[in-house]
This record gives sequence, C-alpha cells and structure tokens, in this order.
Amino acid sequence: MPPEALVRDHTVYACVMGSRAFGLATEGSDTDRRGVFLAPTPLFWRFEKPPTHVEGPAPEQFSWELERFCELALRANPNILECLHSPLVEYVDDTGRELLALREAFLSRQVHETFTRYALGQRRKLEAGVRTHGAPRWKHAMHLLRLLTSARDLLRTGALTLDVGDGREPLLAVKRGEVSWPEVEARMAHLAAETDEALRRSPLPEEPDRARVEAFLVRVRRASARQPDPYDEVVQGVVGDGRVG
Repeated sequence: MPPEALVRDHTVYACVMGSRAFGLATEGSDTDRRGVFLAPTPLFWRFEKPPTHVEGPAPEQFSWELERFCELALRANPNILECLHSPLVEYVDDTGRELLALREAFLSRQVHETFTRYALGQRRKLEAGVRTHGAPRWKHAMHLLRLLTSARDLLRTGALTLDVGDGREPLLAVKRGEVSWPEVEARMAHLAAETDEALRRSPLPEEPDRARVEAFLVRVRRASARQPDPYDEVVQGVVGDGRVG
C-alpha cells in the first residue's frame, strides 16, 4: 500500500500545528499539518512493514502511524504531546477520539526532562548563532520562550495549553528582534528556574499510564484485523486476471 494511501484512507486524527496552533501566526505564517494514521493490521503480517511515519502528500504535512505516535507520546516527546493538544483539529474519527481521550494518560513528570532537554539543545543553537552572526534566529528564540512557558505551566497545572493567550505580543516582539539577546537570556533563565520549582510541586504522576495506552492500541489492532485484508484484494485481482499459477 503506497504511503500516501495510508494517510488518505486511514488517518484517525489530523490537526494544525506551529504558529497557528500557538496563537502566534502572522500574515506570512505557514500552515503545518500533523496527523496520525492506523495502518491496517494485516499489513504487519508481511515482510515489508508499514512505515512509522509519512511526509506529505500535502506541503507541510507529516503523519505518524498510531503505534509510533503512542510510543513517542509515552516518552513525553514535546512535539507529539503538543500535537495531541492542538486547538485546531481538522479531522477525527472514532479511533481518533479514543486517542484524544487518552491525552492525560501520556502526561507525567517526565515532561520536565524532555522539554528542558529539547530547550537546552535549541538554546545552544541560538548561542552558536550569536557567536557566528552577532544575533540569534529570533523566530527560534520566540518559540523557545514559548516552549519553556508551556513546560512550566504544564508542570504547575497538569494541563498542556498551546495557545499563548496574553503572551502573544511579548513573544512576537522577540520574533521581530525588538528585545535584546541579554534580555531574552534572562527570560530563559527565569523560566527554567520556575520550571524546576514547578516540578517539585507538580500534580502530574511520576510515570505515564502505559498499560492504559497499550490496552487501547491492542484493541484497535484487533478491530482492524477483523476488517478485509487490503492485500487479499490485490491478490484476488491478479488471480482473476490469470497472472498467477
């Protein structure tokens, strides 16, 4: 089955991410689309397995196979967790609604490590830009501040909210280069300290609810296995044409 067919025919959840989901879109902002598809279970019985992810077929579109998506979410991958909480949902079926109902099962105090580790990597890139060019990439600096704020608030409240709300204009000022790099650094340090403090009092559990997520995945795989095998239809067509035997 072609990868684009998996996205076209088997998507269970699709949303818009990036600046539009964060409430930071401007006139020239792209529309980043993310999705989750459920590869038919019989495809896993072949030597050639379904892909774990597919780019496209539309521009700025990226999708994950459900199992890979759940695996990354259980690891508290920031991009995946944010995808689950996008306010801009474009498509969801019954399986997708079950996935969204599991959002809290993926959340744990592990987000402190994964979000801050990702933020540290991005900050090093920004600092390299300052050393090389005298200034960072301001758009990336804006998104790093947004990510740190999101991590702090998630640990404080136990809820992940993407839209920056009243933080829009201060963040866009950073994107426009209207805030000095030392001031941006100071904000980052302050947010990092607040995130560390939030961890100590966080209502989030120590670990995600892996058993609950796995039960969901097994259930949807079994349901898919009861559906007609798409490969059988191809074989039957070949036999009917007299090309086998």
